[in-house]
Amino acid sequence: MNLWTQRSIDLAAQSNYLDQLYRVYPMSVNLRRELAEQTQTDIRTHLENRDGRNLLEVLLKQEIFPIKDSYVAYLKRDKTALERNPGTVSHLAGILIEMGFDEILDKTTVPKETNRQIGPLFKNWINSGALGVPVTNDADEFLNYQGNIVFNAGDKAMEYFAKTHLGYQHNKGLDFIAKFNQTIIIGEAKFLTDFGGHQNAQFNDTIATMKSVLAASQYTVKTIAILDGVLYIKGKNKMFSDLATFADDEVIISAVLLRDYLFSV
Repeated sequence: MNLWTQRSIDLAAQSNYLDQLYRVYPMSVNLRRELAEQTQTDIRTHLENRDGRNLLEVLLKQEIFPIKDSYVAYLKRDKTALERNPGTVSHLAGILIEMGFDEILDKTTVPKETNRQIGPLFKNWINSGALGVPVTNDADEFLNYQGNIVFNAGDKAMEYFAKTHLGYQHNKGLDFIAKFNQTIIIGEAKFLTDFGGHQNAQFNDTIATMKSVLAASQYTVKTIAILDGVLYIKGKNKMFSDLATFADDEVIISAVLLRDYLFSV
């Protein structure tokens, strides 16, 4: 096991790991989605008139539809289907009218899930200067800069940069590109909040990026996995068990330790 992976496990077990991690991933209170006043007025009007067809049209435009139904996704993508399927319209409209305004409003404005907040937080933390070196979104500046520096742009821009200059061949966007002591370090960053399902897939994706083979380039490039969360909890879970299978030169590291690691390169 790599030294930095072992240090990440020790950090999670022996220190105020979550308190430190909160600086990287500061989860906000999940505020409710907003519904425009005019939209609320339209919903009230259509309910009062028992106008199910127009009520459906309004609600299908919202981010969240107030009932779970297998046909809603289809109707969202093909509004002309409302004309051709009066039975489905009548079925959905009947449920909505029965719900009434307050319940529709409550279901349509549910807070965003926590895991949907996580994505931008790591890059926001990088932009804050937490690593103690300059941060740029200009590829030329990054390549020409003689000292330590971080390149922080959109996932696709970073993927394109890595494929163009660094021999990166994996079909996945990147969260992190930095240059320390003339070595370029690239990788994905993920906060794994639980075991199983989607979270295991996130873990596997990040490891696949770390293990991806780099084509020859003029730069010295190292790929790492910046992972946080439940994978460092000692036990029989698959993520933790997998950590023991990686080679000494395969770096899986907590973002909390990233600065120390970079300055050790």
